[in-house]
Amino acid sequence: MLRFLIRRILFGILVLWIVTLGVFLLFFATSDDPAARFAGKSATPATLALVRHRLGLDDPLPVQYWHFLTRLLRGDLGYSFATQSPVTDMIKQALPASLSLILGAAVLWLAAGIVAGVISATRARTLLDRGITLAVLLGISMPAFIVGLTLSYVFAVKLQIFPQTQYVPIQNNPLQWFEHMVLPWITLALLQSAIYTRLTRGSLLDVLGEDYIRTARAKGLPERRVIYRHGLRSALTPVVTQAGVDIGVLIGGTLVTESVFGLQGIGQLTVQSLTIGDLPVIMGVVLIAAFFVVLGNLVVDVVYSFLDPRVRLS
Repeated sequence: MLRFLIRRILFGILVLWIVTLGVFLLFFATSDDPAARFAGKSATPATLALVRHRLGLDDPLPVQYWHFLTRLLRGDLGYSFATQSPVTDMIKQALPASLSLILGAAVLWLAAGIVAGVISATRARTLLDRGITLAVLLGISMPAFIVGLTLSYVFAVKLQIFPQTQYVPIQNNPLQWFEHMVLPWITLALLQSAIYTRLTRGSLLDVLGEDYIRTARAKGLPERRVIYRHGLRSALTPVVTQAGVDIGVLIGGTLVTESVFGLQGIGQLTVQSLTIGDLPVIMGVVLIAAFFVVLGNLVVDVVYSFLDPRVRLS
């Protein structure tokens, strides 16, 4: 198990290094004057000189990359010359809202998607299965802003059960944090759970047709044990794969939900930076998103080793 984890961690480090190299070449080596790109649209000659000095743009390209890499290892994602703030501080302020949204919604969509998928697979081609299929199609078809605005209007404006907007840090008031996150969680989970329902259903139906499942039934094992102990465990492999990718990708991809509920997360920060051409922040967001994708896949690999012990031997 330890060797398995070490191999996966080293592979993740390799992927992150390739990402940093690609980001560096894209932002530093594809322009005659990178300082003009980093300083923003309204940069003065003094600002351009400051950018060149800070980034060491007069040095050869390999030296620039070495300085870029050492800054990353120290946790320095650069400096936003548009807002006069370190990029690391800006991401630290926005990241808790996005993580709160994604991780809380992930718990909901995984629970709902797996339960609905199992019910649909074990009652295939029944009225209940068709009803779940219809609900899934509706969930996939509904735009996020429609779901969010509807939930906000019904439960925040009309019924006043939950607060309407803004994000409250969990360390300030855990109860208010929870109250403000319920509707965003449900909005994101409704959309994602539809995908996981179909994924779980299809995977479980495939597994239930395997020879070892027929053998388990022939031995007289209870159907519940066959499904949940033998079938579902193997069927969760693609579900876990999808979850690892989605959680990583959604770090910067929850703009609509963040906008509807006033969450100043990474998605909002990305759009604001794109609007004003703040390339240091965009670069920082790309690197953070890549880190979470690699981290998500590492967690998936660990979960794989528990779902299927054969993975540890591969």
